[in-house]
Amino acid sequence: MGQSKAEVAAAFINNRCPWMNVVPYHGKIQDKDAEFYRQFKVVISGLDNVEARRWLNGMINNLVEFDEDGDPDPSTIIPLVDGGTEGFSGQSRLILPRITSCFECSLDAFAPSAAVPLCTIAETPRIPEHCIAYAYVLQWPREFPDRKLDTDSPDDMKWVYEHALERATKFGIDGVTYMLTLGVVKNIIPAVASTNAIVSAVCVHEAMKALTYCSQSLNTYMMYMGSESIYSHTFVYEQKHNCPVCTTTTHHMSVPSTMTLNTLLQQLCDGEFRLKAPSVTSSVKTLYMRKPVALEKATRVNLDKPLRELISSGEELVVTDPVFPDTSLGLVIKFSDLGQH
Repeated sequence: MGQSKAEVAAAFINNRCPWMNVVPYHGKIQDKDAEFYRQFKVVISGLDNVEARRWLNGMINNLVEFDEDGDPDPSTIIPLVDGGTEGFSGQSRLILPRITSCFECSLDAFAPSAAVPLCTIAETPRIPEHCIAYAYVLQWPREFPDRKLDTDSPDDMKWVYEHALERATKFGIDGVTYMLTLGVVKNIIPAVASTNAIVSAVCVHEAMKALTYCSQSLNTYMMYMGSESIYSHTFVYEQKHNCPVCTTTTHHMSVPSTMTLNTLLQQLCDGEFRLKAPSVTSSVKTLYMRKPVALEKATRVNLDKPLRELISSGEELVVTDPVFPDTSLGLVIKFSDLGQH
């Protein structure tokens, strides 16, 4: 309890298999630079959220270098094997950066997380999840204003569960359990050991094939649904022709010239790109930059300006965002109302 999973796993393997030398790294994947990832021959991803997967996928794709003809240099391609499970279901896929589809190509398959209005949580809860959210979003800060909820603490999670159960009882709502509380607060689905074993075995199998060329690799996606049968199925996930990560396509948007820069940035967050904190520059100036603080303050005034005051129709913008490490999105803006006034 309270120990790093990486360190515990490494200690177990090194003790069980003394001829191996497993080196653990504990910390956020975003804290490691390109040189750290460049040292590996293959990367297996067992991350537990979409955003971390997007970042890692972007990093591995950015490491690919190109020759004079514009073709990927094979020596710089690091295969990425991604696996994940949800209850009795799981998936494994092989990503060959700049060759096959990447994780970003399949982003449409993951529904954006739906936010519940705070007024519903506070006033009219309808389902167990609303009661749990009330306990940790509203009650905890009120009770412990100087202490952050520790989702890995059994005592803290028991407190949330008990207060969620109390609220559920008040509103006549059934279904609040300790396991559901863990799932809601930590945004997880309880793991099934057999599913984890199957998917992890497939991931290791694909990594071995990528390293040794001993057999045909997965092309490119494997789905396992243990609640339906003992069989799995595979299919080819096609590369998205305008993927912002594994292609060099310049994207186009047609918007009114009266649209503000802030609205444009919000569309980039809510639309197909699902950005988190975009910054944008034109060919001649910085329109809005979130960091450093001084630059953010200097460019904040542009957020409420209409685009026609900042750029020309057909001008290409460069958009950067934390979900795409060390890369940018080319975006050509065309004014849809050009010539109407």
